Amino acid sequence: MEKAKVYTTNLRTHGTTSLLDKLERLVKQAGIENLDFQDKYVAIKIHFGEPGNLAYLRPNYAHRIVDLIKSLGGKPFLTDCNTLYVGGRKNALDHIESAYQNGYNPFSCGCHILIADGLKGTDEVLVPIHQKHVQEAKIGRAIMDADIFITMTHFKGHESTGFGGTLKNIGMGCGSRAGKMEMHSSSKPQVNPEQCRSCGMCQKICAHSALNFDENHKMHIDHSRCVGCGRCIGMCNFDAIEPMNDEANDILNEKIAEYSLAVVQGRPHFHISFVMDVSPCCDCHAENDLPIVPDIGIFASFDPVALDQACVDAVNQAPVIAGSVLDEHRHDHHDHFTDTHPDTNWQTCLAHGEEIGLGTREYELIHC
Repeated sequence: MEKAKVYTTNLRTHGTTSLLDKLERLVKQAGIENLDFQDKYVAIKIHFGEPGNLAYLRPNYAHRIVDLIKSLGGKPFLTDCNTLYVGGRKNALDHIESAYQNGYNPFSCGCHILIADGLKGTDEVLVPIHQKHVQEAKIGRAIMDADIFITMTHFKGHESTGFGGTLKNIGMGCGSRAGKMEMHSSSKPQVNPEQCRSCGMCQKICAHSALNFDENHKMHIDHSRCVGCGRCIGMCNFDAIEPMNDEANDILNEKIAEYSLAVVQGRPHFHISFVMDVSPCCDCHAENDLPIVPDIGIFASFDPVALDQACVDAVNQAPVIAGSVLDEHRHDHHDHFTDTHPDTNWQTCLAHGEEIGLGTREYELIHC
């Protein structure tokens, strides 16, 4: 496979050129205008930010990309799927409210916001992929309904996958709540009896008669009947049903690559990654720690695997910020992300992505 082209620009500006101008110039040089946007629905996958976390991308960046796509005839919308964990984005109403709080709305971004897997995270499309771990990926319906798929990713560290980049944004981010459970867990969900209100809503949604009340009139899941679809998690309004989160990190990374394949296969896609505010942990936290390296730049490519590889290479070449968590850790691995989270191995995701034909880790870096 020939090398993929990854385009990058630094964050330096002068009196007549803003970062937004540089972003637009970057994506144009990377070839975004070669896509046929005319009258096409365009999903722009972005993380709207967990309330309390300030490392999310500014909505100004999204607005510039939205305006560009509109000028090319496209019909863009910003999108994400609901989270599996309890927080500010676990259902569509809370999710949109969180987006509004962080400055994402139709006026600031120039387009509408759609939560791809619906009100409770159960509106999904089963996408056959027949890979090593995943046979049918569970992807948010609005994402799969789009004609063209674009990502805008905040590149940062991650406590389970090593770093959170484009593949994490695609694979984990586009999975419905049931899809996220499949990636995080190899087992079935369980009920926290202290949280259970005995309303019976989860029992009504189960197609396999796996949920029944116990002697204390609290819901119980019969794992011999449960198929692990995760729909009960989305149905519970009281956060009483929980995934086990027992999947090994290497398998989690490989599942993320497989889910990414399900999202991008068979349609045009393009990816932008912002290597700035490189916090040590996921943006799903309600806080963001001091970045581990200085801001580096913006990267873009049609190849999501090459893009992640280029971004991680750039971070590993950067100096460590004094006082950061990385500065406090031993540097035994000569890899910033592994030194930050020694129990992770980010390379498994990229290696598996390359193996299944998602992209290549070999790239040519072109400075704009």
